[in-house]
Amino acid sequence: MSQTPTPTVYVRMRSRIRIQRGRAVKLRDIAHVLASSEEQENRLLELELLQPGPEDGNLILIDILQIIPRLRQILPDVNVELMGSGHTLVEVMAGSGKASKSLFILVWLLLFFGSALTIMNFHADVNMQEVQIRIVEMLTGHRDEHPYLFQLAYSLGIGFGMAVFFNHLFKKKWNEEPTPLEVEMFLYQQNVDQFVVIEETERMHKQNQRELNDDERA
Repeated sequence: MSQTPTPTVYVRMRSRIRIQRGRAVKLRDIAHVLASSEEQENRLLELELLQPGPEDGNLILIDILQIIPRLRQILPDVNVELMGSGHTLVEVMAGSGKASKSLFILVWLLLFFGSALTIMNFHADVNMQEVQIRIVEMLTGHRDEHPYLFQLAYSLGIGFGMAVFFNHLFKKKWNEEPTPLEVEMFLYQQNVDQFVVIEETERMHKQNQRELNDDERA
């Protein structure tokens, strides 16, 4: 007599997602699922994992160990095969998630004038004007106290060099390589996520330990 094979479900969790506050988090939001049939996949993907409330804060950690018991409520004795990381960070957003135009303009102006002052202060420290006057004198043979043409070309060269370095001009990218700023932001986000995961894991462990101690006293 042949035995019914144990169903196997493959789960690959996303590292981080964003949802609006008040919206339930389903399995399809945080993971890719592969089951033996499309019907099983649809049932699992519609599984509601939690409903974030104000007490949960804006960052919630969902671990694979929280998901497996819920999967087994739908498919008893299911064999769960995890692919990759075993947790997902859920960022709960209170608003629409779109930055306001006034805030964008304010930040842009601060960065623009801050960068301009930084460049001008650097040029003043190294006496860039005298250097440019000397270069023009070497090229033309006569001294010009105000080499505006050279300074204009130099200023345009700084802008062009920054655009090439950051691989960006407005919304246009020169190639598919990430910019240095994107790489730094990615590494920063990874470090933040890792810190939050460790903190949330420790908090959940302490909470489970307290609940276990309370059960033993009862």
